[in-house]
Amino acid sequence: MSTNSSFLKEMGITEWTSRDAAPELAQTILAAEVSNNQLGGVTSELPVVARVQERRSSGIWWFFGNKPQGDAEILFQNTIRVLGLTPQEWSWKNPADKFNPEQLPQDGTPIVALAFGGAAAQKLSGERDGLPELRETVLAINADGAEDLPLIATFELNQLLSRPKDKALFWQDLLLAKSVLQNI
Repeated sequence: MSTNSSFLKEMGITEWTSRDAAPELAQTILAAEVSNNQLGGVTSELPVVARVQERRSSGIWWFFGNKPQGDAEILFQNTIRVLGLTPQEWSWKNPADKFNPEQLPQDGTPIVALAFGGAAAQKLSGERDGLPELRETVLAINADGAEDLPLIATFELNQLLSRPKDKALFWQDLLLAKSVLQNI
């Protein structure tokens, strides 16, 4: 970690890094190795794949709410892409389903939950306040075995489509969730 990164982390500023850098690095190393072999140069004994640093998962994201349809699904997929999540790093869950503690990863991987809409946030947290009061707060899931799981309340995806100016607030909620996940 660089000095700047530690200062930013201490100030509570989330530093984002591109997850697309690893494939580009692999291509660069592969191209250098191929050109080196063509020139008759000596290469290291490590295979290219071993030298490419594999991306570590920073945690698991659980999304709660009504399953998105149509344009809301496109918005959700774009959100997943911007967060850089692989299919193994996120899952969609129904807030009405009973929580099963066996769903928790056994290896201690951190989890953050994002509730789309006030109703989902109220159901999961047990709070009675409306969405404006629940937003920008780290809540806890109100279920046996899940009390330590952080929950972030945000807008329903369909609301974001009808009120695009709320997307900036949605982005703030995503930043809060990412920050919580990094500090677990």
